[in-house]
Amino acid sequence: MSADTSTDSARELARLLARLSYRSGSFRLASGKQSDFYIDVKQTVFTAAGAELVGRALCERLAAHDITSVGGMAVGAVPLVTAALVEAARRGYPLDGFFVRREVKDHGTSRRIDGLFDASARIALVEDVVTTGESTVQAIDAVEAAGGKVALVVTVVDRQEEGGLQNLAARAGAAEALTSRASILEHAG
Repeated sequence: MSADTSTDSARELARLLARLSYRSGSFRLASGKQSDFYIDVKQTVFTAAGAELVGRALCERLAAHDITSVGGMAVGAVPLVTAALVEAARRGYPLDGFFVRREVKDHGTSRRIDGLFDASARIALVEDVVTTGESTVQAIDAVEAAGGKVALVVTVVDRQEEGGLQNLAARAGAAEALTSRASILEHAG
């Protein structure tokens, strides 16, 4: 488990997240808890610069762990998976992607996992922000129910609360953060 705050790209990502994604105020988190700040990674990853930076950082982590399939919980992980796939294509790195729905579709193929999912692949899950890790644990459960095994979880931001990154490392064996709350706060104005 690690947060990479020493590299130039990690500092660049923290600066961009501080400018585009960080908000102070009163917010209810997905975990149901109240917080005096919110980090909306989508505000960063839905910019060209943010998508490129996140995609590059994710692809580096995935390649370092020999990951061949990347996915995550819809909706938050979808732009992250896409950014990683685009960067992988640029590098010629073989990578497929998928996403996990909160519930099984009641139409079409009736799948909970959609995209190119291969249970025998070396699988990583990505998440935008981790507090407790509960959302990603649901995705781990879905992957395991489909016969797969998660080798790595990578989150863009570790909120450094509730032991989320540690919880995910316990379930997946490895969990890493591209940046952290502390790094973002260093750059927040």
